[in-house]
Amino acid sequence: MKTFIYMVRHGESPKTEGKERTRGLTDKGRSDAHIITELLKDEGIDTFVSSPYRRAILTIEESAESFGKEVLVIEDLKEIVFLSDDKILSDKELYPTVKKMFSDPDFSLPGGETVNICKKRSVAILKDLLKKYKGQKVVIGTHGAVMTLMMGYFDNQFDLDFLLQTSKPDIYRLEFDGEVLITTKRLWKSCEVSQ
Repeated sequence: MKTFIYMVRHGESPKTEGKERTRGLTDKGRSDAHIITELLKDEGIDTFVSSPYRRAILTIEESAESFGKEVLVIEDLKEIVFLSDDKILSDKELYPTVKKMFSDPDFSLPGGETVNICKKRSVAILKDLLKKYKGQKVVIGTHGAVMTLMMGYFDNQFDLDFLLQTSKPDIYRLEFDGEVLITTKRLWKSCEVSQ
């Protein structure tokens, strides 16, 4: 029995607003959320789950509503904690930090978490979702690094290079047989071509 997981990386989000958990979407991010709704409308989604971060929820919320579903928020799907106290890491600091974290999975900034810790918590949730929703279609509102770590657990081609080529937003449909990843297809690229 096949299970489909739709990894939906959140849309563009302003780094000048709120804290890491509370920042929302830019105008482009909100517009892209409408495109995601259109893209998923014929997929027959059964369940929507998300990181607790506002930008991830907002990216899939309209799609969930179109299916008459609520978004189930799961704390352990949160972004890698880069800094303590829910602080935002600037883009200038972010990319070198992420590269360092992926090359040394036990490295973290003060008060932050490591790639290994983030992978352990997020993959545990994904495995739980695969059991709980076996044979169904599940959308996960997520973040680039967390998405990459979850996908990379099942197929090591999903690594730092993959992460650096993703967009905001982005969508990947993963087909599983039990806990075995069978196929992966990027849906956002298809959407961009058709616009």
